[in-house]
Amino acid sequence: MIAYLDGKLAYKDATLAIVDILGIGYEVRISLATYSKLPAEGAATKIYTYQHIKEDGQTLYGFLDPSEKALFMLLISVSGIGPGTGIVMVSSMSVGEIREAIVNENVRAIQSIKGVGPKTAQRVILELKDKLRKDELLAKAGVDTVPLARQHNTRRAEALQALVTLGFARAAAEKQLDQIQHKHGGELSVEELIKFALKSH
Repeated sequence: MIAYLDGKLAYKDATLAIVDILGIGYEVRISLATYSKLPAEGAATKIYTYQHIKEDGQTLYGFLDPSEKALFMLLISVSGIGPGTGIVMVSSMSVGEIREAIVNENVRAIQSIKGVGPKTAQRVILELKDKLRKDELLAKAGVDTVPLARQHNTRRAEALQALVTLGFARAAAEKQLDQIQHKHGGELSVEELIKFALKSH
């Protein structure tokens, strides 16, 4: 998995950036918030990425702010929200606005985002409100919650790679890991994730 790109910004528009690293251009789908903060073309930049792999291709999603990536990862952990919808969500509202809408159970605000229906909006709030409230309490206590999200995403990525190496189809392994994390929570170790996946296979 590609965690970040550190190189020269070769091109940017409202939805796309190309980062040149040693002569190779990496195409990255970006949010409007990231676009507005990107430097001029030709300048050095570092973009935190999520690599989405499907049977018919791969897409990199990129964020200048690690907290935006952490929220994006939480959003796409909700059933029914893929990376495409996730990037629309973080483009439509700021990280603070989305977090506030979820914590305050503001279904209308989440539902106002293109591609998010009432049932999906309710599911987002139901699945993420407690996690975000916990993050807020930790933040008030001076604990940085972004590394926690990064660590959680890394564990999932490691477990996914291990399952693919063990012969699982990637799409099936991703679905299984989603179900395991939904059922048992996001604090499982790499070993526990793999064990649960092997038991249910």
